[in-house]
Amino acid sequence: MLPDLLATRSALRAGTSTPAAELERCIAAAKAPANTHSFLQTLFDTARTAVVQPDMAQRPLAGLAVSVKDLFDIAGQPTAAGSTALADSPPAQQDSPAVARLRAAGASLIGRTNMVEFAFSGVGVNPHFGTPAAWDARFGALPGEARVPGGSSSGAAVSVATGAAFVGLGSDTGGSIRIPAALNGIVGFKNTQRLVPTSGAVPLSTTLDTACALTRSVGDAIAVHELLSATRVTRSPAPLAGYRLAVPTTLFLDGLDATVAQAFERTLATLRRAGARISTITLPESAQQPAYGFSPPEAYAWHRELLAAKGGQYDPRVRARIEKGATLTAWEYLALIDARRNWQRSMHAAIDGYDALLSPTVPITAPTIASVAPGTERDEEFFRVNTLLLRNTSLVNLLDGCALSLPCHVRGELPVGLMVWHGALRDDGVLNAGLRIEAALQEK
Repeated sequence: MLPDLLATRSALRAGTSTPAAELERCIAAAKAPANTHSFLQTLFDTARTAVVQPDMAQRPLAGLAVSVKDLFDIAGQPTAAGSTALADSPPAQQDSPAVARLRAAGASLIGRTNMVEFAFSGVGVNPHFGTPAAWDARFGALPGEARVPGGSSSGAAVSVATGAAFVGLGSDTGGSIRIPAALNGIVGFKNTQRLVPTSGAVPLSTTLDTACALTRSVGDAIAVHELLSATRVTRSPAPLAGYRLAVPTTLFLDGLDATVAQAFERTLATLRRAGARISTITLPESAQQPAYGFSPPEAYAWHRELLAAKGGQYDPRVRARIEKGATLTAWEYLALIDARRNWQRSMHAAIDGYDALLSPTVPITAPTIASVAPGTERDEEFFRVNTLLLRNTSLVNLLDGCALSLPCHVRGELPVGLMVWHGALRDDGVLNAGLRIEAALQEK
């Protein structure tokens, strides 16, 4: 198991390691075959310069390596969002707020990570720069053929899972942090959207985009969330038995593959033995969400002129999804906003009696890259997989909720994620529950 940020920071402050030594370990991991296609640009020299600042070991991130998804502005660099269509963009004038906050906390930026072009898919495939293979950092390389990393924060997840970064800054519009966390056996936290600025990042959906991070543990997720949100998470001393947990059966448990179903049931049994009070609820409201999404029309509004000029450079699958947004009328968009508001009210009324809800992060394990690789003959399978991967996670975005994905598989299984979630501004409760759940699963 890789040491997490908190344990490594303690070692630095105890003098048993140094920021420079930890950075070199991360650089070596970034150069290893496991990170093929993970980085679109490495920043090793910049990171080495930053890590030797005299006060670095005392900062919250202590000079440790952080990767940055390619859609965030870094001063002096173009922001291409995983696309060739923006390759000639002028360099950013300043860091995005998320990058600036991490840098101020002592992050050594190790590189810009690969992603789904313009963040528009949960699978992780990029036809321009290649697709990084999923990796389970806890137990070694996945058996058999290379599998998709999940998206859209694909390279960010692999960088954390392989030890190339302690933190992977990414975004989550419909699951883009939690899906790759689940498929790579690591932790991903999607905060309530308003808590972290999303400015300075190429948008997908201004309604749903969230800036957040991938980490090696729930404790790390809390530490990084505090930095990104400039808030303090209120810690709770309550034991696992003090949380009212619920498992919704409608939608979330449909069509689970055998590995996910087994891991999820085993996890619930483990948590119950550890004292967790877990109710099963139907939650029919989850199947009553608005049928049309915000991403296509909002993406089209941003991409319209770029599509006209450079549409031929887009991934055809991404372009097709963006162009669907051109057909939505103004009145339909306004009706969608109203429908979402009404649905949120009904969902909150149904779940407010619980401290957190538990679901599989995604209903399937990672398919092979070959089965969904670019090519019209594989489009049907690609879109089937994409729909499944986004199904559970995207509901939380529509709710404007918060959600944590943490690994719940065992040795010999493909990675499976457990999603701990709730509505808007319930972040502290979800994170505290996640700490207790993580501890119970590690003790089994």
